[in-house]
Amino acid sequence: MTFVQLIDCRTSRFEELDRLMNQWVEQTRGRRTATHAVVGKDRGDTSHLVEIVEFPSYEEAMRNSKLPETDRIFREMSALCEGTPTFTDLDVVRDARLNADTARRFFEIVTASHDLSPLTGLVEEDYRDHDPANEQDVVGLKDLRRELDAWRAGFDFTFRAEDRMAQGDRVCTRWSWEGIHKGDFLGIPATGRRATMTGMTVFRFSTSGRVAEGWWQYDRLGLLRQLGAVEPPEL
Repeated sequence: MTFVQLIDCRTSRFEELDRLMNQWVEQTRGRRTATHAVVGKDRGDTSHLVEIVEFPSYEEAMRNSKLPETDRIFREMSALCEGTPTFTDLDVVRDARLNADTARRFFEIVTASHDLSPLTGLVEEDYRDHDPANEQDVVGLKDLRRELDAWRAGFDFTFRAEDRMAQGDRVCTRWSWEGIHKGDFLGIPATGRRATMTGMTVFRFSTSGRVAEGWWQYDRLGLLRQLGAVEPPEL
């Protein structure tokens, strides 16, 4: 279970404290177990700081606390603060990564829904789609649906998310795709062949939490070879 530690302190020497934290990051490289750290400053009291540190588990957090650099940095940190920093230990019981959930829902709808109308709540009307296999970007939700419908008419397919990573307003999904060629696709009549490919999609989200832009990378040429539309290269 993911574990989070909240460190609460007051200080008027934030710049020194920040340098101290940078030292700890550098000195514990390759040995620390913390995976994510965020420092927040109270808007109503700029001397009030809260650091949120994430660990894979409570046990990993305890391993981290036993590093000699952690003990030394804590003592130096306390000297910069007004009073001793306080710690709150939290087991994470809900972790809602909202943009990542929307990206997951996008692929579910494209694969499983009878129609694409649910995309209205997930994708901006002025969405822009970048696909190197297309001569021009697809612009607008309406044209995105038309593009997706062409794939759905040509294949019965499924996506499987192999990895999904979120940072800021971007979500990257590394996926595998498998489909049966059931209808016309790019002028190629149905072959009944099973085809597979892998790829990645990066979505940029708007401030409203909808998908505003997408970048796709996949091997369309390899797909066409599997359908028999392109001869494999001679070795």
